[in-house]
Amino acid sequence: MRWLFSESELLPYPSWHLIWGKIDSEPVGCTFSARHQLAIAQAQPAFSPQKQFMVVGDVWLSNRTQLLQRLSIEPTEWSGTDEQLVARLWECWGIECLNYLEGVFALAIWERSSQKLWLVRDRTGARTLYYTASGSTLWVAPRLRTLSPWHAAELDLVALRDYLCCAFVPGERTLWQQVQELRPGTVLHWPDKQVKSYWQPVEEIRNPDKPLVWHSQQLRSLLEQILQEYLPKNEPVGVYLSGGLDSSCVTALAAKFHNAPVHTYSIHFGSECSHELEFSSLVAQHCHTQHHILEITQHDMWNQLTTTMAHLDDPIGDPLTVPNYLLAQLAKENAEVILNGEGGDPCFGGPKNQPMLLNQLYGYSGTKSDLVSVYLASFQKCALDLPQLFQPDVWAKVSLKPSVFNENLSSTAQYLNRLMMLNIKFKGADHILTKVNNLTNSAGLQGRSPLFDQRIVEMAMQIPPEYKLAGAEEKAVLKQAVADLLPEGIIRRPKSGMMVPVQLWFCKYWQRQARALLLDKKAAIAPYLNQALIRDWLNYRGDTWSRYGVKLWLLVSLEIWLRVNRQP
Repeated sequence: MRWLFSESELLPYPSWHLIWGKIDSEPVGCTFSARHQLAIAQAQPAFSPQKQFMVVGDVWLSNRTQLLQRLSIEPTEWSGTDEQLVARLWECWGIECLNYLEGVFALAIWERSSQKLWLVRDRTGARTLYYTASGSTLWVAPRLRTLSPWHAAELDLVALRDYLCCAFVPGERTLWQQVQELRPGTVLHWPDKQVKSYWQPVEEIRNPDKPLVWHSQQLRSLLEQILQEYLPKNEPVGVYLSGGLDSSCVTALAAKFHNAPVHTYSIHFGSECSHELEFSSLVAQHCHTQHHILEITQHDMWNQLTTTMAHLDDPIGDPLTVPNYLLAQLAKENAEVILNGEGGDPCFGGPKNQPMLLNQLYGYSGTKSDLVSVYLASFQKCALDLPQLFQPDVWAKVSLKPSVFNENLSSTAQYLNRLMMLNIKFKGADHILTKVNNLTNSAGLQGRSPLFDQRIVEMAMQIPPEYKLAGAEEKAVLKQAVADLLPEGIIRRPKSGMMVPVQLWFCKYWQRQARALLLDKKAAIAPYLNQALIRDWLNYRGDTWSRYGVKLWLLVSLEIWLRVNRQP
């Protein structure tokens, strides 16, 4: 396997970085500098009309027309970028303008006169922003690897613990000890180092007396508005289509409103594995899309994992990473904007909440620590294995550290809404959105997630919980909202999820390669993890619940990510 990648090989990712504070010399590729206080590399900043504020970053605004009208500018007369639009808004209203923005963004705003800096991230976390500081100097970038020259290679052991539990790193921590990730819906002000939240999902149940059909009509109206905003003008659009409810409703709405070709993309894993092509093909035929099917073999999965990990920031141990990467390479042949159905489960009570709901009914003892333990176990990764999986000295350092999930699990919101807020704030921002967007961007495509729009999130938090997970029926309100758009077989089918056959493929094909990777005495994970236990997993000893394949994929992804990102 190849471990080293240059930054240029990972374009067209945002590759800019910013240095604020004491700057001894301009960075390579410097495009703007001021008073030895600020320097920007690999990006052209936008300035406000009075040149008082400078904006650099990644931004796509879905309500551009309304924002221009707020500035008394005719949309037909505007030819500027979204960064320039934000600069104008900031000059007029300062930080308050964030309340007007709808879309996705990760931005740095600098005020020339005061030399102050603001770092801003969109509400649901569709874009990322990382930072590290040393003394009076701050480094900022949208890509974690861009910051590697300015931080040590020491792992954050709590972040490592959380990755092993969740298959992603939740919260502001990153796997590097000295680097933090700006949280969604927050602003970081420098040099005060003050973090301010300008938006967070909150439970605000409205109209509980209204029936399910009324709430579904409100949702349908909002879905139609957002889908039309997300479609590219007069250009083909792609949709990742699994055949589940979420991606199917996005496909149906795109096909209803788009005036250019709609391409849909589905995957399967070969004849020896189950698939959902029956359902995705049914939706594609029903919606009259141009449908593309990609077979992903065990060779593809293993051979493309290194490249896939190189395109991620923190590691993600979800087996769908490689399929996301390969789908993007296929989709770039037909479209520049790709929609997906991500967000349906977190916002509308998908079935993955059911283990926690059953625990509440039958096993919850009422203590915070027990609830956190059950929540971590519900990921079905390595949470229960940690005392044996970690080296004893490492486990001693992390075992009593509090979980980032504590606050939301112990909030006063209704139980299902607590779980949904966790899924939105952490699994959404730190796993789903960063995975799909990074790997979509790897092919030079724009990935858009309409079901994760903040307006959908806000409405989901207003709908009574019983209309989201109604007994055994998940996402009841979403099903009702799009019932007329899709075949009955799609609306009523139970969710099965896209299951990558890693259990089969480790056992049948990958054992030798995985053994060489994970049991090497010089493996990157060796100082932290118990290789004897990993050896048992590779031999499938005691695998009662057929979970070792998922755990091994998580570990292989981690090892490869560490090697790819190992500093010289």
